[in-house]
Amino acid sequence: MRKWENVGETVFQGANQINLDAKGRMAVPTRARDPLTQGGTVKLVLTAHPDSCLLLYPAPAWEPIRTQVMSFPSLDRQASLWKRLLVGFAQEVEPDGAGRLLIPPELRAFAKIARQVMLVGQGSHFEIWDLESWNQQLETLRSGGNPSLPPGMENFSL
Repeated sequence: MRKWENVGETVFQGANQINLDAKGRMAVPTRARDPLTQGGTVKLVLTAHPDSCLLLYPAPAWEPIRTQVMSFPSLDRQASLWKRLLVGFAQEVEPDGAGRLLIPPELRAFAKIARQVMLVGQGSHFEIWDLESWNQQLETLRSGGNPSLPPGMENFSL
């Protein structure tokens, strides 16, 4: 994790393979936990993503997203699906004294999480993937040859 010097935001990056314990708790690495919770003072929000992974946000970063989703028209069928997924699955979670997060059974079932997960930084939040699903994502990327970039990124280079 690092801070953008000009913006002052924490940027979540990196990937960690983590084993869940028998109760479905994930030990969040300290280098990820401290920035997420701002030293233990901020609650976290865990919710579902349509790609069958979970999203983990500091609660203050989740609030504007929730507000935006809740502004979707209630009679629009597609918007209602997004609300059900993002807001319907959203749960506030807090690390316990040992720095573990309980991943609720409903969210574990949604993401098909068994025992091993990948915690993957995405800038403003983390994704939590079942290890097998994560490996399938990587294999799809590898076997796709030269994947095309999303619109607007035609001039992107590494």
